[in-house]
Amino acid sequence: MSKQDTESQSQTPKTEVDVWQFVRDDAVKVQAKEPALSAFLDGVVLSHDSLESVVAFHLGAKLGNGELGSETLSQLFLQAFQSGPAISAAMRADVIAIVERDPACQSYLDPVLYYKGFLVLQAYRGAHFLIENDRRALALYIQNRASEVFQADLHPSAIIGSGIFMDHSTGIVIGETAVVGNDVSMLHGVTLGGSGKERGDRHPKIGNGVLISVGAKVLGNIRVGDCAKIGGGSVVLTDVPAYSTAVGVPAKVVGRVSTPEPSRQMDHTVESQNGENSKTDDA
Repeated sequence: MSKQDTESQSQTPKTEVDVWQFVRDDAVKVQAKEPALSAFLDGVVLSHDSLESVVAFHLGAKLGNGELGSETLSQLFLQAFQSGPAISAAMRADVIAIVERDPACQSYLDPVLYYKGFLVLQAYRGAHFLIENDRRALALYIQNRASEVFQADLHPSAIIGSGIFMDHSTGIVIGETAVVGNDVSMLHGVTLGGSGKERGDRHPKIGNGVLISVGAKVLGNIRVGDCAKIGGGSVVLTDVPAYSTAVGVPAKVVGRVSTPEPSRQMDHTVESQNGENSKTDDA
């Protein structure tokens, strides 16, 4: 193992609780290097005492407008994020997922401040808390504002696990009755939608560790099994078994996944019949 790898490992939080300290330390480093950002970092990060408070404040500032002010939204998000350990743990797992899987991410601060996928996911978590507590109108308002600002549309009634990485995230749509497991990665343009105008349970169920590449459409009340991989631009209309790779329009299973945890390895290639790899996306 190289010295660089050793140093990198030493900078990885050993528990999800450590994420807040890493975010704060990164903010101090950036503040020392970029004085122009000093006031911004003070207001958004360093004046707060928890990751929940930072994300709630930042989302309020991003989503607040003349209809519903930033302070009101920040308080709503903070109430949701402090409602129990599960939502706090999910938030931290989301940060870690981005740091581990995105080669463009260079600090724990980056996703908290700048990544639309992380921010729209936390807005969803706040809206999901509201809809679960019989505050549907407010939850839908937040969904609408988040889709306007972040260009991704996550229905607050959907069930989304932790450790989620939405790379770029523009154009991602997750429908009302969709279920997304833990440690899932998806790229921009992914749709987890219905296959018609039927009501009731009509959206996909995505297992743990699944990788859904750029522009893929998974439609209808179907199941994508654990650690499956969906190729870029594919249209999935039938179940995909666990540990399988599906590509095409309509998508067909072309074999087993080439890595044990596709969502973590972020390998968007698929093995052809001659054993060679080919790319399935342009990201």
